[in-house]
Amino acid sequence: MNNEVVISCAVTGSGDTAKKHPDLPITPKQIAEASIEAAKAGAAVAHIHVREEDGKPSRKLEYYKEVADRIRSSNTDVIINFTTGMGGDFEVGEGKDPLNPVGPNTDMIHALDRLEHVEELLPEICTLDCGSLNFGDTNMTFIHTPVQLRAAAKKMQELGIKPEMEAFEMGHLWFANQLYKEGLVDSPPLYQICLGIPWGAPATTASMKVMADMIPEEANWAGFGIGRHQMPMVAQSVILGGNVRVGLEDNLYLEKGVLASNAQLVEKSARIINDLGAKILNPEEARKKLNLKKQF
Repeated sequence: MNNEVVISCAVTGSGDTAKKHPDLPITPKQIAEASIEAAKAGAAVAHIHVREEDGKPSRKLEYYKEVADRIRSSNTDVIINFTTGMGGDFEVGEGKDPLNPVGPNTDMIHALDRLEHVEELLPEICTLDCGSLNFGDTNMTFIHTPVQLRAAAKKMQELGIKPEMEAFEMGHLWFANQLYKEGLVDSPPLYQICLGIPWGAPATTASMKVMADMIPEEANWAGFGIGRHQMPMVAQSVILGGNVRVGLEDNLYLEKGVLASNAQLVEKSARIINDLGAKILNPEEARKKLNLKKQF
């Protein structure tokens, strides 16, 4: 069991959830305020995506800059964790030639271009999705090849930013370990076990256990499940020795039929952690545990 737990809050994500929740953070101001509220509720880390005004996912540098500026100018300490997943979407075309034309939702850019906001704004953590994945029952895929991943990991290392290596299935975790073995990720490495996303690993005790067992002993890791699995996986992660992630990116509901806020989800996870007898770390304590380099 993990007796000193870091709570991360993924405040908005990039999924098609803006129409499902009237108060989902969309603007940079809303995303920054949600991050600050989550921190005041007990989250040490805010995991951040940005969105366009209509709620669609975005990777605009100016949006990330506004979010970072608003958080950093507030009186609330929270570790910023930027996504780097945007720019890896590929939608296979429907015709006989799947590349001509590609699907309209394709958003593919160079692996290092996906780090533009990270290089400019220097968060303490950024994500590194450690492999490709089919997303749901569509033609959508997320592409991250070994060559791309090694280049991205090297750039993060040069910037002094801790990669949070996200694993949606065991192959991703296998390659994350390879990055660490090759010296492209500094010790202690940081992993995120992501469960319940079709068609990655299911949100079950067995999945989390087998993936956690693959992580090096000296590493830090966290785990989460999406939807109704979010809070059960909070407890499961702590019991297996990990940290936790909650937030509206992964789950919109506080309980059946009741929409949540990010702060409410953090508070609910904190009650579970406290009831298990563990301590919740503040941002400064989390920095020491994760061996982060505070940039600002």
